[in-house]
Amino acid sequence: MTLKELQWPIASQESALKNRIATKSPILNNEHNTLKYHLLGPSLTKAGQETVDQQKVSEIIYNASRGSKFFNNEENKDRSLTQKIDRILAKKRQLERVDLASDLRRADEYITELEMSRDLSQTIVHIDCDAFYAAVEELDRPQLKDVPMAVGKGVLTTCNYHARKFGCRSGMAGFVALKLCPNLICLPLNFGKYTAKAKEVREILADYDPRFESASIDEAYLNITDYCKEKIMEPEDVVTQLRDEVFEKAHITISAGIAANAKIAKIASNRNKPNGQFRVDTSRTTILAFMRDLPTRKVNGIGRVFERELDAIGVKTCGDIYSQRAYLAKLFGEKAFQFLMQCYLGLGRTWIQPANEYERKSVGTESTFHDMSDKSELRGKLRWIAEELEKDLTRTQFKGRTLVLKIKLHTYEVLTRQTVPPKAVETAQELYKFALPMMTKLEKEIPGMRLRLMGLRCTNLVSTKKGEIDFFGIRRQKSSGNTDENLVEHTKHAVDNEDEWQVWPEEEFEEAVRQERQDEMNEIERLSQEEQIEEANRRLKHGREILPNPGKDYEDPAVDSNCWYCPICSRPQVASDKNFNDHIDYCLSRQTIKEVARAIPAAAILSSDISILPVSSKTGRKPGKRKADPPSINERSQQPFFR
Repeated sequence: MTLKELQWPIASQESALKNRIATKSPILNNEHNTLKYHLLGPSLTKAGQETVDQQKVSEIIYNASRGSKFFNNEENKDRSLTQKIDRILAKKRQLERVDLASDLRRADEYITELEMSRDLSQTIVHIDCDAFYAAVEELDRPQLKDVPMAVGKGVLTTCNYHARKFGCRSGMAGFVALKLCPNLICLPLNFGKYTAKAKEVREILADYDPRFESASIDEAYLNITDYCKEKIMEPEDVVTQLRDEVFEKAHITISAGIAANAKIAKIASNRNKPNGQFRVDTSRTTILAFMRDLPTRKVNGIGRVFERELDAIGVKTCGDIYSQRAYLAKLFGEKAFQFLMQCYLGLGRTWIQPANEYERKSVGTESTFHDMSDKSELRGKLRWIAEELEKDLTRTQFKGRTLVLKIKLHTYEVLTRQTVPPKAVETAQELYKFALPMMTKLEKEIPGMRLRLMGLRCTNLVSTKKGEIDFFGIRRQKSSGNTDENLVEHTKHAVDNEDEWQVWPEEEFEEAVRQERQDEMNEIERLSQEEQIEEANRRLKHGREILPNPGKDYEDPAVDSNCWYCPICSRPQVASDKNFNDHIDYCLSRQTIKEVARAIPAAAILSSDISILPVSSKTGRKPGKRKADPPSINERSQQPFFR
């Protein structure tokens, strides 16, 4: 494959589209040309959109929604973004007049540091089910395979590739889609059916990587490095075999991207959709060439807002980032600077782990409804949401130290308020008790307040799992008695602290784009048929929980099974009668317990009795941490993806 073939044939599609909208639109040279591009939605880069006349699509959406509350809200957001970009450009002009030699040197030093961390030893695969919901429905209705069809009536959650040729896409209001494609067939959602099919696919994935990572109901990351070595197969052959097996057993097609890290693998999986695969060779030269002409919007983590901001300063492709490296931190902040430099270099994480192993940041629920202003009805809705949140907290086994109330006014303005109760809360009664004063205060601040969405969320979570944390603040051994698994948990934490590994800032940006996509689908509801509001609530509820990976025989080579767990402190000890008895005597000493309790922090690491074990090569080494950057682990399962 030549270097030319590595690049997208539509590399400048987005920029060209914005120019066409600005020059051909009936409304010339005004603020609405950027609004029209924004109204195209977060799914503009979905596969199947390459040949669509996006100017025509934008005009239809613009004219259909003009004058609505949704349109007015989008117009206000677009105007605010334009003003923000003006401030960014003004600041850049000021920076151009000062000496940025130190910033340039610092950026180059960071690039060198990142290059030192480049790991080309792993083979990461991103798989994505093709038009998943639509594909599952087509299994029951084969006659729909050759006609335009979509799933979701108020708002499309996905559509097949015949419908995409007309400009239909996920997140689009149903009536707008029908204007683009009058013969479009829309089916209601059936989450039970999709979940069952996803389970079939997950069972197959576990054969290739037991520790695969679910990104949503229809996509996942795998590390097939060990599988390739064990089977003596090339990555392309392994992925072809995987895709064939999914089609044979689950009767749907998947597309895949193969690369040295998760970031590039995800980009590559969109290259040959549907039912295809694409590999970016694991060489530094190929990776840099692949990223150089890649439009920034193609990168997971760069949405419409950030794309416009970057475009304003001259960054249209990932290759353009380098020339602006001295300005990035001052214009967008340190996290954005780090994220963009990783994009330029084509760097990303190489460790893959089950989604349920990621630290959870919050638990929440929200509901969309018809405009509501009656105080008794609002309180009834608040109580119902508190009851729903209690169910979620019970299921996930958490309670929260901070309670957040979210509302959306009938004008689409979103407001949040938060409070810190005197103790962590988990019951509906407690949640309602502390949420009501926030609601009452908002009613006083906004006379005649009318809402169309309400939600509650708990943050600063505390686990309620029995035996999860002991007297010392240490994670206890699981009741299953799997000491190997417990030792892995302790060992991983100890090594993390010693080597100061880092969770890369890309996760914050990816989460922001996921939230932007979900917010778009929520807000578009107002343009859809009113009877579909409950459908929106079902969609919000679905996909938030990622189930544990299917059980497969798996043994981590880094685990040393020759250890016993103390019945008092649950910490692993060397499997020696004398040492174990000495340790128990140590734990039984009341004074010693007090001293240890003061000395050991909540996030305790392995006992010094156990040597720090090396990390298995199958997980991949994380890059060195910049000490000024605290880790930020985002919740992976909160927002559903739609294809």
